[in-house]
This record gives sequence, structure tokens and C-alpha cells, in this order.
Amino acid sequence: MQFAYIPNQTALKEILRQSVQRGHVAHAQLFRGAEGSAALALALAYAQYLNCEARADDAADSCGHCPACLKMGKLAHPDLNFILPTTTTKSVPKDATSAKFAAEWRTFLAESPFQGFNDWMQHIGAENKQGSISKEEAGSLLKLVSLKAFEAKFKIVILWLPELMHPTAANAVLKLLEEPPPTTIFLLVSNEPERLLPTILSRVQPVAVRPFSEDDITAYLTTHYHVPETKARQVAQLAEGNLGAAIASRDQSADHNYAEFFIKWMRKCFSAKMVDVMVLADEFQKMGRENQKEQLSFSLGLLRKVLLYGLDPQLVPHLPSGEQQFVQGFSKFVTPRNADQLTEELNTAHYHIERNANPRMVFIDASLRLGQQLRRA
Repeated sequence: MQFAYIPNQTALKEILRQSVQRGHVAHAQLFRGAEGSAALALALAYAQYLNCEARADDAADSCGHCPACLKMGKLAHPDLNFILPTTTTKSVPKDATSAKFAAEWRTFLAESPFQGFNDWMQHIGAENKQGSISKEEAGSLLKLVSLKAFEAKFKIVILWLPELMHPTAANAVLKLLEEPPPTTIFLLVSNEPERLLPTILSRVQPVAVRPFSEDDITAYLTTHYHVPETKARQVAQLAEGNLGAAIASRDQSADHNYAEFFIKWMRKCFSAKMVDVMVLADEFQKMGRENQKEQLSFSLGLLRKVLLYGLDPQLVPHLPSGEQQFVQGFSKFVTPRNADQLTEELNTAHYHIERNANPRMVFIDASLRLGQQLRRA
């Protein structure tokens, strides 16, 4: 993994590079970012940059072709180690530790380093179980770091989702952070660092990873997956910074335009013409449950943009051309007076759709309530 593979994150990449170039590499670092962020990808790229054998002192990235980079890229370097949440499966019926899932982990990351915990559980066939970094992992970890680096300058241990550690494993990690082995670098990658022991947090250098912007996700989907820009922008709006979710949903509902439906829906709600609302409710019912949920999620996001635009147009600098005119006009009807109620109605509709309520009835009920709020503005 090279830094160049990761969209944007320019400032953070420079900080990581400079820490290596200046020789100020902390022995324990916490890459903290939301699910679907660049946290894991940055940790992988940083690990490769640290151990690149042909990197110039001022190089912006690892070389990508030296023996160390080639092994790192395949996740097969003997000095690159992973500790990650696992559970028993058909192929691993007992003593589930990270080492037993090494092959699955390589294929998982080869698909995308922006996936989340649930994606990993599904990948190993354990979607109905609770994964964790087990207490058995503590002994494996202590044995692992007791050995010196085999080939590289640094032995690197990446702990993915350390908030899922069993207390025994957490105490083992804490002991290692208190008395770090020489030339061993611990890179913790966490979605919820507030769940970690305070004593662990106090011994790691934080690396804050910001969510991807809509522009980042749009560009990534168009470049890497050849998704049309209009569709990529729509998926990016739904993803809310989660690149992994955007990649997973890039091919779903390709023929459905969420923005167009929302604009039509809001106009029908405001006019309160029940015949028109009923026709639109039939269209909503035919979408299918997943598209219905995505439509409501998209509606919440676009409603937020409308409110922000009404407060200050500069708060929404990058609106797709197809939405610009609508947002500008609709902002007169979404104000601080009714924004909370409008949001609540959409959230309530989403809640009921998730729980298999009749989508047509949910849509009609939500439409009536939304219309009442819009006419209050």
C-alpha cells in the first residue's frame, strides 16, 4: 500500500512522512477514524514507507518495487504483523486467533482497505457472531514481539479495532506499550477509541483521520470503478464520508435518481394534493426496501444541505448542478423553526421501513406530516 493509493489526506500524509524523515517515529500510534475512513489504509502505507529499502530521504512515498515493498504490498512481509477481531467459524472451530485468518485477511484487504467490521465478519462467514480480539491473542502477541525484526528496520504490529480486545488482550497490549520492545512499532487503528482503556490512550500518539469528502469519494469511484460522475456523486452523498460503503453500493440502484425523487416528493408534500402523493407512494413502494432506506437517508442529507444553504450559501459550496436551483428555492421552507421536526419525520420513516412496516403507508403518513411542517415555515 502506497500513500498515492489513498484519496486526499494530503496534510496527514505529510505529517507521517516527516515523522520518518526526521527520525521522530513514536513506538505506538493510534490512527483514529470513522468506519470507512482512510485510517487502516494510512497505517498500511505508513508501515510500507517505514520499511521501504529504496526510499530516498525526502521521498513522498515508498518506492513500491523493492523487495520490502513487494512483500508489504502482498501483506507477506515477516515483519508486518496483524492483530484483529475474529471468532470461531466452520474453518476455525476453536482457538480463533489472527494468525489462523491470515489468508482471509489478505483477500479482504485486496478487495478494499476501506471496509468495516461487519464486512470482515461476513468475509470469514461469521456475520451472525460477535467478533473480538480474544484472550488467546495475548500469548500470541507477547511471543510475536519477543523476536527481533527478521529483515526490516522495524517490526510493525497493526492492531485493527483494538476497542474489541478482551480485557486479557488489552492488558497484554498495555504492558507492551509501557515497556516497548526495541524497533517495534505498534499502529492501532480504531473506529471508537473512547472504548479503549485510558491507560492505553495515554501511551499512544494520536493520528486523527478525517472522513472522506464527497469530492474525494466521487473522484475515487469515477477513477477506480468507472462509475458515471452523476451516479458517483449520488453515492458519495449517501455514504457520508464512508468510502467502504460507497464502494459497496456503487452498483446498486443505478437507475434510481434519489435527488429527482426527493425534489418531486417535497413539491407534492407542500402542495398537499393527496392524489399526487398516493401516486408517488406507489412509486416509493416499487423501489424495494434497500432503495427505500437509501432514499430516506439521501433525503436527510439533502435536507441538511437545504438548511445550511438557507443559513449561509457558503456552507454548501459544492452542490451538483441539478440540485442548485432546488436547494436555493427550497431553503425558504426549511428553517430553524421546522428543521428538527422535518428531520424527525424522515428518521421515523426510516426506522419503520427498517422494521418491515408497510412502505406505502409509511410514505403517505410521512408525506402528510412533512407537508404540515413545510407550510409552517
